[in-house]
Amino acid sequence: MKDIYIEDFKVASKIALKDRSTTFDLGEDEDEVKDQLRKVRKKLGKLQDKMYAHGKYAALICIQGMDTAGKDSLIREVFKDFNARGVVVHSFKVPTELELKHDYLWRHYIALPARGKFGVFNRTHYENVLVTRVHPYYIMNENIPGVNDVSDINDAFWDKRFEQINAFEKHIAENGTIIFKFFLNLSKDEQKNRLLRRLDLEEKNWKFSAGDLKERKLWDKYQECYEDAINRTSKPHAPWYTVPADDKPTARYIVARILYDTLKQYDDIKEPVLGEEEQANIELYRQQLNNE
Repeated sequence: MKDIYIEDFKVASKIALKDRSTTFDLGEDEDEVKDQLRKVRKKLGKLQDKMYAHGKYAALICIQGMDTAGKDSLIREVFKDFNARGVVVHSFKVPTELELKHDYLWRHYIALPARGKFGVFNRTHYENVLVTRVHPYYIMNENIPGVNDVSDINDAFWDKRFEQINAFEKHIAENGTIIFKFFLNLSKDEQKNRLLRRLDLEEKNWKFSAGDLKERKLWDKYQECYEDAINRTSKPHAPWYTVPADDKPTARYIVARILYDTLKQYDDIKEPVLGEEEQANIELYRQQLNNE
């Protein structure tokens, strides 16, 4: 199988999304790609156990993408071999009444993973500079002081919001959270095919919403907003990765490899050892158990 390199997907300088491919050829058939994914996610599962025991770092995995990009199935397949106690998935929908009574980052902050755990955000705090930027009137629901009309939601407003997001991520990174941000880069043609499958296959009908077609008409605006958000917020402590997403098994494998290849570089993540007293008395404890 063709090897992959983290740097090929990481956003380290300004990008144009139209220049980032939505496909990637691993040089193997689908069965082999799935087999390689199984191997990587088992390694990830063992690493997660070690991180849980170590209790020093948390991992936050942020997944963004257009409708049908494959976010749900990617989460299911990549984290399948994780111990359930060590990973928590949050899917952020339209803010609730309670969430709207707080600042827009509040619901994301309280969902952050504890040290030793993985937190997966299916749609993330970036919705607050993506969907709301495409539909700025949504901001009015937040009842923000000084924002009395949609006309108040200007460039300065978005500049400030990006500053807040960068500060939020810098703060949690400095306190032990390892941040991964994945943009599943889907082509417009492939989105059309996936929407048609939702209509054609009865078992997938439930996934279809007429609203998907309305949002599809705003494709170019969404791409513009994604590109700006990625360029403004891809930092060494919180990098973005653009993942070719037209082929789901390939996208899942790339994400799993980026996670594993990055985390295994943390050579200070080690399983804790027994205290001196316990180590000195291991044989005694063994005898006590065997003599029961």
